[in-house]
Amino acid sequence: MKMLQRVAIGWVGAGMLGVTLAGAVQADNHGGAKDIVDTAVAAGQFETLAAALDAAGLVETLKGDGPFTVFAPTDEAFAALPEGTVESLLEPENREQLQAVLTYHVVAGKVMAEDAMGLDSATTVQGQDITVTTMDGSVMVNDASVIQADIEASNGVIHVIDSVLLPE
Repeated sequence: MKMLQRVAIGWVGAGMLGVTLAGAVQADNHGGAKDIVDTAVAAGQFETLAAALDAAGLVETLKGDGPFTVFAPTDEAFAALPEGTVESLLEPENREQLQAVLTYHVVAGKVMAEDAMGLDSATTVQGQDITVTTMDGSVMVNDASVIQADIEASNGVIHVIDSVLLPE
């Protein structure tokens, strides 16, 4: 976990400060939103996700044009995985497995919550489908609840989820 914290601190220390996901996401230049990675890093509740994206070599992809829809697990969601899981995934020899887990959280295109409520499933960048259900106005992705929706970024949208999605 210390390696993960060092990587995450390095990300935050690189000057990616600013907005939080608790409010509207605004960029510091000309009213444009930050990209998905910068938005997540600035929020402060996605340090594990940011470190994992770095270890998987996916940062530049998610800084690309997109659009992307990212179902972003919080640090607490990663912490709820069995002990040692995150550390194991961050090992260089497990890079492909980490990429599969992370790309299972990404859908091509910009799917806002209102649109997601009309879906039964969506195909992830990883290739497998995720199940989307709606109950009492809440959206579930597989077994994860969307706890904050529609955080817009310059290249897509982030929906915060309360658990890590694992592909089959």
